[in-house]
Amino acid sequence: MRRHVILVLVMALGWVPITRAQTITVAQLSGTVVDDSGGALPGAEVTVTQTDTGLTRFVITNESGGYVFTNLPVGPYKLTARLSGFSVFEQTGIVLVVGDTRSVNLTLKIGALSETISVTADATLVETRDIGVGRVVEHEQIVSLPLNGRDVNQLIILSGGAVQVAGLTDNRQYPNAVSISVAGGTGNSTQYLVDGGSNNDPQNNTGNAMPFPDALQEFSVESGVRSARFGMSTGATVNAVTRSGTNTFRGSGFIFGRHHMFNAIRYFDRAENGGLGRDDGLKRAQTGGTFGGPIVRDKLFFFGGVQVTNTRIAPQSGDQFVPTDEVRRGDFRRIMSAACRGGTARTLGFPFVNNQVDPALYHPISLKIMSLLPRPDPALDPDGCGRIVVAIPNDSDENQYIGRADYQLTSQHRVFGRYFYTKYLHAPRFDQSNPNLIDA
Repeated sequence: MRRHVILVLVMALGWVPITRAQTITVAQLSGTVVDDSGGALPGAEVTVTQTDTGLTRFVITNESGGYVFTNLPVGPYKLTARLSGFSVFEQTGIVLVVGDTRSVNLTLKIGALSETISVTADATLVETRDIGVGRVVEHEQIVSLPLNGRDVNQLIILSGGAVQVAGLTDNRQYPNAVSISVAGGTGNSTQYLVDGGSNNDPQNNTGNAMPFPDALQEFSVESGVRSARFGMSTGATVNAVTRSGTNTFRGSGFIFGRHHMFNAIRYFDRAENGGLGRDDGLKRAQTGGTFGGPIVRDKLFFFGGVQVTNTRIAPQSGDQFVPTDEVRRGDFRRIMSAACRGGTARTLGFPFVNNQVDPALYHPISLKIMSLLPRPDPALDPDGCGRIVVAIPNDSDENQYIGRADYQLTSQHRVFGRYFYTKYLHAPRFDQSNPNLIDA
């Protein structure tokens, strides 16, 4: 596992693609600078600074006093405005989330540049461009709300107007995948984005694996009339952003567990109801952590994380029917009787008589298959119909690794690289030394 972590960090720090920023994973901040009387102030210097990383952007207001900052990374910001003859205006508490297009208007008062008017409070920001209906789930909610198996897709359902739809996922895609219908759309009409890149399964258009909660900064669920940039789907858009490093070294560790000792035995697994008389034996352990910080302060940052999930589930009981000793000898009379056929007796067709077959007619492949099947337990099969109670374990292991590097080239250009690797292993139980086809 140590080699995997090192590989993730090396790839995250060494592979930084020079690409244009994806506007769907960042935010926009705009507004107007005016004086006390409401008159526009062209030529004012407006600076926005991301307080976590020191990222600084600078513009000059136009003839109508307007300013605009595009492609801003999500996070907390400080906004500053300066103009000769006026006091400096400074506002903090501005938090931009994924996909924001917010407006903050600034009012400068007559005074000296040596004077600063500071507003320290949560800024009431107004959405001025998008008309879609959506909700942002922030990092604190992602890591604090209880999630079964730490699957962040469950928070999509909590966002409102969303339900899980069965029948669209199968064993050809990533295990534990779900299809979610939002605002009346179909289960495969939801678009999933991670850092601006598509995260949909190409076979059935449902969602692929999402990074574990501690690796996500936030995500939004947007439906209704959305921007043309989301034209690939008709239902909704789930837009997720992974975490990045800041000017402060920060790390976290976690251990989550579930144990079957707190579970009851299901009704049909009880011994008096024909089961094995035990619970599911569930033992799930999820361990991992994250770490991030600066490589070059205010310029280059890294972030990495890992989550290991080990699930052990005791075999669940289920009825199966296998060839009895009588069938192996060619005698089908008992298993074709009404007692073994749901109340209706059956008869083998021509050329077989009296529901009996000459074993010499059995095909060699059929004989080989029967040799790999267990014989019924007389205690569980009093009628002699070939009933056995099958108990197949459901053990699995999943590893997730994520690494990311952010580099501020200039005040107007930023690039990042992100590596996400996930592996799910659900090995079959088949044992060649003691073969049993049912286990396979």
